[in-house]
Amino acid sequence: MKIALGTDHAGYQHKEKVKQLLESLGHDVVDCGTFSEEPVDYPKFIRPAAEAVARGECERAIVFGGSGNGEAMAANKVRGIRCALCWSEESARLSRQHNDANVLSLGQRLVPGDLALAVVRVWLATDFEGGRHANRIAQLEV
Repeated sequence: MKIALGTDHAGYQHKEKVKQLLESLGHDVVDCGTFSEEPVDYPKFIRPAAEAVARGECERAIVFGGSGNGEAMAANKVRGIRCALCWSEESARLSRQHNDANVLSLGQRLVPGDLALAVVRVWLATDFEGGRHANRIAQLEV
């Protein structure tokens, strides 16, 4: 799977750990930055990751920040993106099963490193259930 990553300075460490995990699992990674812990404005790095998914260049994206809230908001401004802010394996599972989330947002200040990696694994492995959820997802695109 081809996966875009985007972060601000507050999520940089998680991005680097997740990048290593994804590459070890055989995924292709498109790193949209940032590339250090120097303070930056998150939309400059989140939007390109979300747009890569919206254009079909990447199948999914993972974005990072301090809380992950602003990053989820920025990603969800892109038409066709369904970004879920997740904080547990269960929230990741449900974001895929019920919401067909194509972007995952993680907050480095709120989700410890080991848990973040577990969340990513679950999110990648979980399929959309479709069924009654498909109609709801379609309503998001109007």
